[in-house]
Amino acid sequence: MRRTTKFAGVGVALAALALTACAPTASTTSPSTAGSEGAEETVAVNVGMITSITGPLAAYGAAYQQGFEAGLDYATEGTGEIDGVELTIEWVDDQGNPDTAVTQAKDLIGQGFQVLGGSAASGVALAVAEQAAQNDVLFLSGPAAADAITGINEQTFRSGRQTLQDVATAATFLDSVEGSNIVVFAQDNAFGQGNVASVEAVLGAEGANVTPILVAEDATEFTPFAQQISAASPDLVFVAWAGATTGAMWEALAQQQVLESTTVVTGLADRASYQAYGPGSADIQFLNHYFPQATDTEAAQAMDAFLEAEGHEADLFTVDGFVGAQMLVHAIAEGKGDTAAMIEALEGWTFDSVKGELTIRAEDHALIQPMFQVRLVDEGGTWVPELIEVADAEAVAPPVAGE
Repeated sequence: MRRTTKFAGVGVALAALALTACAPTASTTSPSTAGSEGAEETVAVNVGMITSITGPLAAYGAAYQQGFEAGLDYATEGTGEIDGVELTIEWVDDQGNPDTAVTQAKDLIGQGFQVLGGSAASGVALAVAEQAAQNDVLFLSGPAAADAITGINEQTFRSGRQTLQDVATAATFLDSVEGSNIVVFAQDNAFGQGNVASVEAVLGAEGANVTPILVAEDATEFTPFAQQISAASPDLVFVAWAGATTGAMWEALAQQQVLESTTVVTGLADRASYQAYGPGSADIQFLNHYFPQATDTEAAQAMDAFLEAEGHEADLFTVDGFVGAQMLVHAIAEGKGDTAAMIEALEGWTFDSVKGELTIRAEDHALIQPMFQVRLVDEGGTWVPELIEVADAEAVAPPVAGE
């Protein structure tokens, strides 16, 4: 199997001609054992992994790639090979830029690649999904969480979770959603507005009263907003925040006793974020997609052992790469590079992975998976995650897209 890494802008040519669907390529090889009759037929399947290798999401892309390598090793029982397939995997750096990713996707498809994967950024995933549909190739999206990826087209699947699953997990911290008062505290940007929309769609539909409090991205003083949250007397505060002002925001919530007076829930991100919540860390409730040692499944043990041997350790999006590799191997083993056959193989497939049992919902390709309730605990002056409870996969499943 051939694996290469190609960086954006290096060796990436625009596909000027109209792109068409690429069928698997059959080749004939010599018999592998003496005395066998005839020749063995192999199929060439080319896989282009488009993700962030450099740029602002490089850490996510690295975790995804490391997880993918571990998952490929696990799914192929250490061989890295699929029977009857000449497998080529090529890694390409999109730098988190959708336009760059589209150029790369066109180039790969023009070269005859039948499968695309990757996507740490939602904008990239949505753009590549469009190319996958136009050219009838399989697309396995990774960490990108935008709900719009689910059900976007027949050719697109996802190996990670989506925002609606985060929101549904936040609701598990409430005794009852109906009649509860929920404040969504977020930045006034696409990310924050998207979280407001998801909370309204999921928890509002279950009878919660949802109040958004949105803050300008350039704001540096958060005490007035913390006071506004307190005045709303919420049963739950859902915080969706990113960027350099994160520490100051959490400090303001702690100083104004918001963390002590109500249930404050946010997503626990990667390892680098564990120390970012300040002195109020123990008072925050965390929903979580994955953290190291969250599970002790056979796949989790295999992933950790592979990573340790390579000098890495698991992080938030490592599992998305691991699952993506499992999906890839299953799709190719069953479909041999034929898009329709690979889609059929994945739809409705239930399999065991790092987080436990996962199911690809046939109707819209959502990945139904367990989620986690987590707290941070102080161990010798360092905050580390501790599992509170596993949220059942069906209990936090997103609504079927388009219904």
